[in-house]
Amino acid sequence: MSPLFLFLSFVALLSALGVVFAKNPVHSVLFLILTFFSLSGHYLLLNAQFLAAVNIIVYAGAIMVLFLFVIMFLNLNVDTEPHKPALAKIAAAVAGGSLLLILVAALKDVHPVGVTGTAFNSQIGMVDQLGLKLYTDYLLPFELASVLFLVAMVGAVMLGKREVGERNF
Repeated sequence: MSPLFLFLSFVALLSALGVVFAKNPVHSVLFLILTFFSLSGHYLLLNAQFLAAVNIIVYAGAIMVLFLFVIMFLNLNVDTEPHKPALAKIAAAVAGGSLLLILVAALKDVHPVGVTGTAFNSQIGMVDQLGLKLYTDYLLPFELASVLFLVAMVGAVMLGKREVGERNF
């Protein structure tokens, strides 16, 4: 394994733990941005430059700005936030531990198959190969996703449309 891969993995794990354990929600969002940047570094190591750029632009850019806007808009702080009972914290810990046990039990017998050093296709992350794959092998799911996005846009327009004579102050 390359030292750059190990460094990016270490940064991704530490920043993901920072997302979970940060007390301040703004710090949690900043840790999440660092996680996205380290994952983009992994994409670059896999020769998927387009996915790395899209990950930075869409997730680290637009989505995180939206998260920060919502956090600032809600004005979350310790004084206004209700305290959670101990039973809720215990239930969350038990649910998380149960999920961990289920994942470990499900994945304990998984072995990688067909992994060889000579079977790597260097063109796999290129934009033309991605477009060719989307429009040939995955045409139906791609078109269904576009219809879903169209329905979401029409729904947003309908929700934001004012009725005749309606006044918003």
